[in-house]
Amino acid sequence: MPKKKPIKGKPTVHPDLKGMEIKINEFGEIVGNVSVDAINAFLDKNVDDKKLVKKEDSMDRPIRVLVAKVGLDGHDRGAKVIAAALRDKGFEVIYTGLRQTPEMVVNTALQEDVDAIGISTLSGAHMTIFPKIMKLMKEKELNDVLITGGGIIPEKDLRKLQDLGVGELFPPGTNTDDIAKYIRNWVSKNRDF
Repeated sequence: MPKKKPIKGKPTVHPDLKGMEIKINEFGEIVGNVSVDAINAFLDKNVDDKKLVKKEDSMDRPIRVLVAKVGLDGHDRGAKVIAAALRDKGFEVIYTGLRQTPEMVVNTALQEDVDAIGISTLSGAHMTIFPKIMKLMKEKELNDVLITGGGIIPEKDLRKLQDLGVGELFPPGTNTDDIAKYIRNWVSKNRDF
């Protein structure tokens, strides 16, 4: 079998596919977890090398996010919507299900080597849940893992939690593109890939 010859440049991404990331490796091959439709759309464009651009935040693997419901809050529709949306955007999502303890969440985050933890809370227990998870994360030395979340959190509590080191917190109705972009930006700046 003849040895492949690399083409000039680094792996690239085509910028014109409405949010789809079509990666081209150094041999000019399409790589990554993409749909057949996306590949066909890319190939139909007959793009020349000048239209290919270097991807600045290229990562070797998908961003891993743990989505959790802590405590007795049984309203998990929002958590499931976020988990599905992030998965559709190329994230690897671990959803723990209902009635998790802070210890269970942090242990799962450690075992799964996640980049971010997203806590969904609608019960009003956010001022207990987030600080407890933050404390356990520090004990387990998960210092480079984002803790974020969303739900019904009053503005004054939101500011207090962010002062403690919790990341952005998203209210119901937030555009999932904004959540994905925030996580992706935070991880690219704070995690080693």
